Amino acid sequence: MTETERIYYERRAPEYDDWYLGTGLFAARARPGWPEELEELRGCLRALSMRSVLDVACGTGFLTQHVPGRVVGLDQSPGMLRIARGRLPGGRVLQGDALCLPFGARAFECLMAGHFYGHLDRDMRARFLAEARRVAERVLIIDAAWRDDVQPEELQERVLLDGSRHRVYKRYFRPAQLAEELAGEPGAARVGHAGRWFVAVMA
Repeated sequence: MTETERIYYERRAPEYDDWYLGTGLFAARARPGWPEELEELRGCLRALSMRSVLDVACGTGFLTQHVPGRVVGLDQSPGMLRIARGRLPGGRVLQGDALCLPFGARAFECLMAGHFYGHLDRDMRARFLAEARRVAERVLIIDAAWRDDVQPEELQERVLLDGSRHRVYKRYFRPAQLAEELAGEPGAARVGHAGRWFVAVMA
């Protein structure tokens, strides 16, 4: 992650959950079916049966808090982690680099990344997957679904409540496409959620 990206996510930390909750700058945005699909995604996470889960780029812990078992949240942003720490009283949060994870081989049963993978270009995604497969037996990617009203890849300008503007790379995924990218071999990935707004694949 570049220094510019670090600044963006640190500034966004206090308002990050507005995106999930449809508040703040997202209050006027029409997202039909969003609350119902978000609750369905939460249900998928609650149903996970894993001994240990590492949530990379956990942000505020908005999704992490629904994962059962031994959970570790990792993020680059101290501001994000301050919020996540309050949501994960039984878990552990630490600051770290998603592309150089501070854990040994197969330290976790599952590595999860929610809305992080789609901010990496193709080469960075390959690097991240190699590192994820090193530290975990399984990889769960949750990201934004590719819809007819968005391009598969975009360089987006994002405005925060403080008025600052930031350019952010964003990739959207169709379920089968994400499964193929994560699989590594035929049949090695399973689509756990495929909706208008979210896609989740376990590999």
